[in-house]
Amino acid sequence: MIITDTHTHLYSEAFDEDRKEAIEKAIDLGVERFFIPAIDSSYTESMLALEKDFPGRMFLMSGLHPTHVNENFEQELLHVEEMLEKHTYYAVGEIGIDLYWEKKYLKEQKIAFKKQIQLAKRKNLPIVIHCRDAFDEVFEVLEEEKGNGLRGIFHCFTGTLEQAKKAISYNMKLGIGGVVTFKNGKIDTFLKEIELKHIVLETDSPYLAPTPYRGKRNESAYIINVLEKMADVYGVSNEEIALVTTNNSREVFGI
Repeated sequence: MIITDTHTHLYSEAFDEDRKEAIEKAIDLGVERFFIPAIDSSYTESMLALEKDFPGRMFLMSGLHPTHVNENFEQELLHVEEMLEKHTYYAVGEIGIDLYWEKKYLKEQKIAFKKQIQLAKRKNLPIVIHCRDAFDEVFEVLEEEKGNGLRGIFHCFTGTLEQAKKAISYNMKLGIGGVVTFKNGKIDTFLKEIELKHIVLETDSPYLAPTPYRGKRNESAYIINVLEKMADVYGVSNEEIALVTTNNSREVFGI
């Protein structure tokens, strides 16, 4: 059973004390593929080191996270583009719009999101979208950029059934993580109405740990809890969830 974690920040400082152990624990449970989203240029070296330490398992993305968009975002976007030229990346991400913390840089977030989508299209790469309190704004940009190779993952999907269908209409898979295990998560109430071919699994570690680890550091190993919940929601075996979602990830990332 090959399990794919399509979104995990294993280079995060949260793993500085036990990174190797945490990764090996996940591998022992069948997690063989780890897709690593970027935040900003300050993490580039640690991401490259992670790839070097675990060859054939870590698949990197390049991108500027919306919460790290500020006055110097143009400089950061140049770094994203430069890295895409110098190194093999499997997606542009994570990118998008986040209005949870503040709305000060909404204009800049939209510009950065749009430019990175266009960059992904030029490079024939998928995008990985971060959306928090910003479905309308994200969909507005996707509507402008739809078609012409637009594809990717709507990471950490927490919206409604209607929003799920809209995301899928833009050629996005839904990234499902720990929220599906929460009592108040709600998405488990309608997910079965979405065909499994539109779903990939993720942890977003070290964030959003699933039940029963909620409130603690998340790890890629905890994707097992997400997988088991999804098997319950869809009424299929753990192996079926692993197989289909891993195949879906291959369709998105091309590997």
